Amino acid sequence: MKKLLVTLGPASLSPDIIKAMSAYSPYVFRLNMSHVSLEDLPRSIRLIQEATDVPVCIDSEGAQVRTHSMQGGQCIFAENDEIEIHSDLREGTSKALSITPAGITAELREGDILRPDWHGVAVRVIRAGNGTVTGKVECGGAVASRKGIDVSRSLPLAAITPKDREAIRIGREMNVRHYALSFAGSADQVREFRALTGPEARIISKLESMDALKNLVDVLNETDEALIDRGDLSRVVPLAKIPFLQMRILATARALDTPVYVATNLLESMIDNGFPTRAEANDVVSSILMGASGLVLAAESAMGKHPVSCVETVRTLMDLCRKWTANTTIDEILMM
Repeated sequence: MKKLLVTLGPASLSPDIIKAMSAYSPYVFRLNMSHVSLEDLPRSIRLIQEATDVPVCIDSEGAQVRTHSMQGGQCIFAENDEIEIHSDLREGTSKALSITPAGITAELREGDILRPDWHGVAVRVIRAGNGTVTGKVECGGAVASRKGIDVSRSLPLAAITPKDREAIRIGREMNVRHYALSFAGSADQVREFRALTGPEARIISKLESMDALKNLVDVLNETDEALIDRGDLSRVVPLAKIPFLQMRILATARALDTPVYVATNLLESMIDNGFPTRAEANDVVSSILMGASGLVLAAESAMGKHPVSCVETVRTLMDLCRKWTANTTIDEILMM
C-alpha cells in the first residue's frame, strides 16, 4: 500500500478529526516545527498519541529564513515603501518585517533581495550595518506569518536549529520515532540528525534545495526515506523544471531502493472546496504512477476546511492506482 503522510494543524488537531483520518490508514501524522511552538509540542504529541496508534512525525525547521508572526496573520507591503527588517521576534507589520532565525539580519548586505511567501513580493536591502537593516519594497503584496523567504544570496544557516534540537529532545522523551530533516543537503547533515534522533529513529530527508539536488545520491543512501518538497524546491528552480526533477529523483530513488514521497499543492483547492480539481486528481495519480512511495498532505489537512475529506480523497485515488494496469480496459476502469 502506498503511504499517506498527513500534516496536522489548527484545522485538524482534535481527537475526533484525528480518529476520522486514522480510518484511512495514514503512515504518520506530521507536526511541522515551522508552525508549532515548543510550548505546544508536548500537548500536540500527547493529543495524537491518545487519539490514535498512527505514529507522530516531527518535521524540523531546518536551514531556512522565514517570516516571524505578522500582525493579524498577514500584512500588505506597498510598492516603493521602505521597511525595517529585524530578527528580534517582534510582530511584523506592513512597515517592519521580522525574520528568523535569530541574528540572521547581521548576514544581510546592501543589494540582497528577499522574496517572502508565495505572492511575488520582493524587498531589496538598501541599507545594512550598525544593527539596522532597511529594505525597499520593489514588488508589493501580501506577506503571511511563518512563511519561507528566498534570499538572492546564500546565507550561512545551521542545518539543525536550536528549536529543532529541543523538539527532538521532547520527541524522544515522548517516544516519537519518526523525524523529518528539512533542507537536507548532504549525507553529513543526515548523519548529524540521526545522531540526535537516536538509533531507533526513522529519518525522512526533505529534498528542497540545490544542495539536495547536487548531493542526491549521497543523501538517498544515508537516509531511511526522502520527501520531495515541490514548494520550497520551486523557490530555487524554475517551476517548469519541477515535474522533470520529480521524475528524475523518483527514478534515482527506486534504483537505490529508498522510499520517496511527494508533497506540495496536491489538493490545494480543497483548503476551501469540498472536492479537488481535475488537475489535482490527475497530479495525485500521476505522482503515484511515476513511482512515488507515497504522498504528503500539508496545508490541506493542517489548515483547510475539509481535512478528513482530503485524506479520504487521496486514499481513494491511491486505491484506484493499485487496480490500474497498462491493460485495464475502459469497462474495467468504469467498474473500479
